[in-house]
Amino acid sequence: MRTVFLASLRTHVRRYVAAAVAVAVAVAFVVVVGVLTAGAHSGLMDGLGAPYRHADHVVSAARWPASELDPKAAIAFTERHGENASATGRATLPWRANGRRLSETTVGPIATLEEWRWQPLSSGRFPARTGEAVVDVYFALAENIAVGDRVRIGEGAAAADVDVVGLVESPSPPAQASMYVTWPQLLQWRDHLHLNAVAVRGEVGQLPEGAKAQSPEEFGAERLTYVQNRVDSLSVMLLLFAGIALFVSVLVIANTFSILFAQRLRDFALLRCIGATRRQVVRSVRREATVVGVLASLTGTLVGIGLGYGLIALISALVPTAPMGAAELPALWLLGGFAVGLVVTMVASWLPTRRVVRVSPLAALRPDAAVDVHTATGLVRPALAAILLVTGLVLLGAAMVQDSTALMVAGGGLVFAGVLLFGPVLVPRLVRLIGALLGPAGRLATKHAVRNPRRTATTTASLLVGVTLTTAVLTGMATWRSALDEQIGRDHPIDVALTSPMEPVTTDLLDRVRRTPGVARAISVDGAVARVTGLAEPIPIVSAPAAAHVARDGGAFARVEPGQIGIDSEAFGKDLSLRPGDPVTVRVGDRRARLRVAVGTGWGPAAVVAPETLATLTDAPEPHAIWIRASSGADPAQLGSDLDELADPAGATVANGLRTWESLDQQLGIYTWSALGLLGISVVIALIGIANTLGLSVLERAREHAMLRALGLTRGQLRRMLAAEAVLLSVVATLLGTVIGVGFAWVGYETFVTRALSDATMRVPWLSLVVVVLIAALAGLLAAVLPARRATRVTPAAGLSLD
Repeated sequence: MRTVFLASLRTHVRRYVAAAVAVAVAVAFVVVVGVLTAGAHSGLMDGLGAPYRHADHVVSAARWPASELDPKAAIAFTERHGENASATGRATLPWRANGRRLSETTVGPIATLEEWRWQPLSSGRFPARTGEAVVDVYFALAENIAVGDRVRIGEGAAAADVDVVGLVESPSPPAQASMYVTWPQLLQWRDHLHLNAVAVRGEVGQLPEGAKAQSPEEFGAERLTYVQNRVDSLSVMLLLFAGIALFVSVLVIANTFSILFAQRLRDFALLRCIGATRRQVVRSVRREATVVGVLASLTGTLVGIGLGYGLIALISALVPTAPMGAAELPALWLLGGFAVGLVVTMVASWLPTRRVVRVSPLAALRPDAAVDVHTATGLVRPALAAILLVTGLVLLGAAMVQDSTALMVAGGGLVFAGVLLFGPVLVPRLVRLIGALLGPAGRLATKHAVRNPRRTATTTASLLVGVTLTTAVLTGMATWRSALDEQIGRDHPIDVALTSPMEPVTTDLLDRVRRTPGVARAISVDGAVARVTGLAEPIPIVSAPAAAHVARDGGAFARVEPGQIGIDSEAFGKDLSLRPGDPVTVRVGDRRARLRVAVGTGWGPAAVVAPETLATLTDAPEPHAIWIRASSGADPAQLGSDLDELADPAGATVANGLRTWESLDQQLGIYTWSALGLLGISVVIALIGIANTLGLSVLERAREHAMLRALGLTRGQLRRMLAAEAVLLSVVATLLGTVIGVGFAWVGYETFVTRALSDATMRVPWLSLVVVVLIAALAGLLAAVLPARRATRVTPAAGLSLD
């Protein structure tokens, strides 16, 4: 049988190339999923987890965010570990520079050891001793601070003059501060210090009371999931694409080998006729499959590594705001991809041979008849498909009730497997339905496409998988991104707020703000300066019925009920002792009102009241704030700097919410572009799959095509018939995949999107889905080019002589 084995490899080399391509692309998909996921995780940790990248443990509050580390205990813990620990946090302190008026800023620690420094140096140098500081580049640009300036931090006996020796970037939002000083310098303001975590190298030892120790990865995942109501989007994406990668791999390889060995049934039967035993035939097939599987899996692994790292570089180059990290080789994914390719190849190559070794050689040599639905074999597939569909739908229903991603993936897999098994019944009927719209020109293509229902279903399977995946991901991404934008808009409704605490802002200032580059829209907000019990200083109270023109939440934050007063908790920080529902007295001149506190974020140091409430407090409201909506792509630092130059002479403060928006948008960008990268690879695999199966199908039908040519069909007509057949199959697979994909997206929306973002609304990107249908139809047409050329090159006489 060794001679037969070698002869088979030589004789069927073209067919094995097609099988090897199927295995290689499937393995490459698995590997690319691993590399891109590792790159996305690395990119997120390079930002949010930057302060902890060299740590073995991260110590933080045990009940975060409900509590925080006790400052005294955290300081003692950090001091006890010496150079093996680095704390992150900030103190809010008054500061003054370049003769400006006193205001507040945040000051954080910067490590003296290089391995603990997480702030990349932009210019200058790092501080080496007490009396030196570095400033965040955004803050420096907004406040016109340069290297060499002298800054006073603190006031009274705690004040200290520091020299700005460098500018740094702050990639980790939870640890960001406007200025950074050495740890001993920061301890001078320990009474104002809030520490959120301590990075520890080596043994943790005894933890401070109310603290817990986590790995840097666990700590980063906890912070990332908090903004999404404790749903780990990266893990969900990993699980979904891992399941999809495995499913697509099995499907593409199994379909290709099914067609490949179906064409060789007569060869196997002939071997049986000349004396080969069943075991010898199966052993020969396994040897061939092993050679193809090993070589193709190795090729797919290498191609996947190249594609994965190439996509990481491409995403980072095209979208600098969503940088992917320098991912290490994901060894488990590489081994898993190789194993999947090899194992699935062995299984897929063995299953088709069971049929030929179970029947007599003479029966196998007879012409192959299509399976009739009225036979026992023809009834088994629909029955099994019905069982899988019902079971899968039950699991999907349970997933939506229990918010279980694992049940969602399992149910989706069973439903899709049921659809594929039902394919030989469903797909030909859909092809006939659409083919009837083509008129006489499409009749021959339609009849040719549906003559063998199993072959028709197999040819459309890979594209059906690709379109389903594409539709589901596009719909899911549109829903997720829209919901996250809405949530972030509620938390940060105003991009930039100029607030004048005492004097009204002028019309001239509003005009200059509107002319500032990066400003899309700006409105003045009327109000009055008021005393509010619980606040040390007077603040403007404003009413903004026109807030919808600039607010990212449509002005919802400004629609305060009469009898309430909305206060921005972020603007007043730790000095705000008021809680939601607290009664306060608001006094403007000799007028008073008793109001209830409603706490929000994102509009600056001004209180928001209803128009009726403002009317009871003053008869002559004046503009005390300017709220700004930035244009798309505006630079937060430059816009903040330009507006600060306008606000300073008017005595107004600037609250720049764009930087927070940019930071969160960067995290969303990593998720989005990782998903798009995986989606692009899956679409390519689907196109390769349909071209592969269509090419093998043409080889299988060489005698049919020769007979058509002998009956008078020209080469051009044969090419057009095959092209029409490919377009028919592509359109059917696309439409069916779109329906299934939208259904899967709805299940995903109900399962984990609404759990992460309770106010999310499902969005179907119809324009994108129309583009998918057009691309799929074009792809089907292109996939038919090479097989059609191959079919027309064979003369009728040569084709009729093929076995």
